[in-house]
Amino acid sequence: MVLPVLTVLAVLLAVWYVAAVWLNAPQVTEQLNRGGTDWGVSRLVAGTWAMERPVLPAPHQVAVELYDSVFGRPVTSKRSLVYHAQVTLSATVAGFALGLALGVLLAIGIVHVTVLDRSLMPWIIASQTIPILAIAPMIVVVLGNLGFTGLLPKAIISGYLSFFPIAIGMVKGLRSPDPLQLDLMRTYSATDAQTFAKLRWPSSMSFLFPSLKVAIALSLVGAIVAELPTGAQAGLGARLLAGSYYGQTIQIWAALFMSAFLAVAAVGAVGLAERGLTRLRGGRL
Repeated sequence: MVLPVLTVLAVLLAVWYVAAVWLNAPQVTEQLNRGGTDWGVSRLVAGTWAMERPVLPAPHQVAVELYDSVFGRPVTSKRSLVYHAQVTLSATVAGFALGLALGVLLAIGIVHVTVLDRSLMPWIIASQTIPILAIAPMIVVVLGNLGFTGLLPKAIISGYLSFFPIAIGMVKGLRSPDPLQLDLMRTYSATDAQTFAKLRWPSSMSFLFPSLKVAIALSLVGAIVAELPTGAQAGLGARLLAGSYYGQTIQIWAALFMSAFLAVAAVGAVGLAERGLTRLRGGRL
């Protein structure tokens, strides 16, 4: 299992290094020609992997920047990626909580109320056709005029992206019990609340957690996107924006990798919660 992963990683790194040479070569060639000295392929390759502002930074440049930004600076420093990750993570968790609450409530309403099923579901699906980059500035402006700034606009944008997979997954989960099981509950004169608590809700757990893993990743994307139109001074989105303003491509790539690590950690946390709940209910992993 480890060998295939390492093989794929080695191939990706090799392709990345070759791409860095290819994309950075024109600028390095121009600089070497201006220097008026003879140069060869080895010097060209070395130059493409050591540019201060490359078109595509080499993997080791990104690794050094990532290490320095995480371990080389205090976590309270605005140049620390840990500091920016904390800001983005707070918006991610808040948006995820909003998305979870909204998604579950919508799913319960859709499953139990026929009118909601016919009228609300099409709008839920249609809501996801609107690009988040288009709606995010509008949310920020509207809430800003109402006096809401900071975490709330970012959480709402994050929740907007995350509620959809939760709602769809929970609708499918709440409808997953077999008709014979539902008939048995009616035979026992169980109320709708009892049927929900003892049959529909437990059955939906196997659908909920896969949806949560997708939702937490989307929530992180929403938090990063939300930081772009707000002009935030902190957060991974702000770090990406500052890097693009000043042409700091190495900083941009380091922030991208930090975002990826944060997403992996968030999905892993949901997976741990799923394992804990499965053990609590006496199920097998």
